[in-house]
Amino acid sequence: MPLHALSDALWFPPVEDALPDGLLAIGGDLRIERILLAYRKGIFPWYDDTLPLWWCPNPRFVLFPDEIRISKSMNALIKRNAFEFTVNKAFNEVIHHCRNTERKGQDGTWINDDVEIAYTKLHNLGYAHSAEAWKDGKLVGGLYGIRMGKIFFGESMFSHTSNASKYAFILYTQLLQKEGVQVIDCQVYTEHLESLGARMIMREQFLQLLASFI
Repeated sequence: MPLHALSDALWFPPVEDALPDGLLAIGGDLRIERILLAYRKGIFPWYDDTLPLWWCPNPRFVLFPDEIRISKSMNALIKRNAFEFTVNKAFNEVIHHCRNTERKGQDGTWINDDVEIAYTKLHNLGYAHSAEAWKDGKLVGGLYGIRMGKIFFGESMFSHTSNASKYAFILYTQLLQKEGVQVIDCQVYTEHLESLGARMIMREQFLQLLASFI
C-alpha cells in the first residue's frame, strides 16, 4: 500500500491503508481542526524532525480504567500522599518537560516547537489536559493528552523522581473513571504501561470504541 502524502486539504486516508508499522500518511500541518479530526478517526501525529507523520497502528495499546493495576508499593505511596496530585495546574510545564526529559534508549523526542504550540492551543480550548505530581512544591512528574467524549488519548509523560509519573497516571486514571471515561489510548506498547494494566486490542475494536464514546 503506497504511503499517502497530505496537502492543505483537511482529509485523511482510510486507516486500513496504514503500513504494517502503523504509519498512514505524511505531511499536512498541525492546525487544530486537523488534529481533532485525526483523533476522531483513531489517528495520532508523531514528528520526524520537521515532517508530520500520522499513525494508526494495529493492534492498538489501550488501558480500560477499571483494569488498572496498582502494585503494593504504589498503593502505599498513594495512601501516604507521597506526592501532591493536581490536574491542569501546569500544562505548559508538563509538555515542556515531556519534550526535554532524557529517556533511556531514545535519541531526542518527537515533540518539537510545532507540537508544543499546537497542544498548548488545544489546552486553551479545553481539549488537552495535564496531570501533575509535585514534591516540596516542585513539579517532578506528569503527563498530558487529549480528552474527547469518554476517551482520553495519552500523549506523553515524564518523571524526574522515581514513581512520580506513575503516581500521576494512576490518580488521573481513577479521576477519569469517576468522570465517565471508558478508554485511555496509550497508542503503542510500553513495558511501563503494560505493568499498569494496558493491553493490546485490534484496531477494528478500537475504532468501534471511538464510534461509541466520542
